[in-house]
Amino acid sequence: MAVPWEEHFRQALQEKLPNPYRKIPEQNADHFPPVLRLLEKRRELADADQGLRAQKEVFQTTMAALKQRREQLEQKEQELKGSLVRFDKFLQDAEARRSCALRRAAEERHQASRQEAEVLRLRAQLGELQRERARLQRRLRRLEPCARLLGQVLEQLPQFQEVPELVARFDALADTQAALRLTERQRLGELEEARARLQRLRDTGQDELLRQGQRRAQLLERLEEARERRLHWESKWVQIQNTAAEKTLLLGRTRMSALNLFQLVCQHQRQPPALDIDDTEGQLEQVKLFILDLSAMLASLPQAKPAALAP
Repeated sequence: MAVPWEEHFRQALQEKLPNPYRKIPEQNADHFPPVLRLLEKRRELADADQGLRAQKEVFQTTMAALKQRREQLEQKEQELKGSLVRFDKFLQDAEARRSCALRRAAEERHQASRQEAEVLRLRAQLGELQRERARLQRRLRRLEPCARLLGQVLEQLPQFQEVPELVARFDALADTQAALRLTERQRLGELEEARARLQRLRDTGQDELLRQGQRRAQLLERLEEARERRLHWESKWVQIQNTAAEKTLLLGRTRMSALNLFQLVCQHQRQPPALDIDDTEGQLEQVKLFILDLSAMLASLPQAKPAALAP
């Protein structure tokens, strides 16, 4: 509640109670002696006190009634809550029962549809069996002459006691013949495959022989070319050796000539040879210097003296 009941009744009581501090009107103050005024005050206080007690009793009674009413309301509220809980539980149970009923109905419908499909399948199977029975009966009527013939054959073959034995023997012979034919076809297939493989090997061998012959011819050509190159380079090597020998001989002659020139220069200069015999370059350098000096000396002489100085 927005406003408590105690506060409401307290406000109402304060409005109804007389104010003990309210002053008596001044116009009556002069008419009453002090004793009477005191008695009047006590009477008013007693009346006020009695009114307060009465209102307090009324207030307490009202509060008790309100408390009882509140307890009753709380009890009803708890009962309503319990009722709501039970109602919710009832609704949940009802929903669960409804869901179970719907599932059972769906399962029953599905089972009914399955049973109907099974019935249709069995009817179709029955029709198929009936047609097969009719076909077998027609075949039996067609095979009756064969049965009579088998009976006559069985009478002529005493080693067979029953027709199924004769039929089994015939089936065994037929299976054996089929197996032999199959084996023969397999052997013929293997033979054809072997012939084809042999022909491929022959063709491959001939091709390989042709390739080997071509390779042999190529190798022979390369061998001949290698031989020609060997002869060519052998002749080149002989030529190089001959040229080297000639060059070596020429070098020896040149060195000997350089040594002779160097010795002549040393004799002309009246000096002993100061260089090694193998130092051909130094010897040539000395000869060169001697020739240059000699040329300079000849160039510095007058024109008439060269003839006199000539050896």
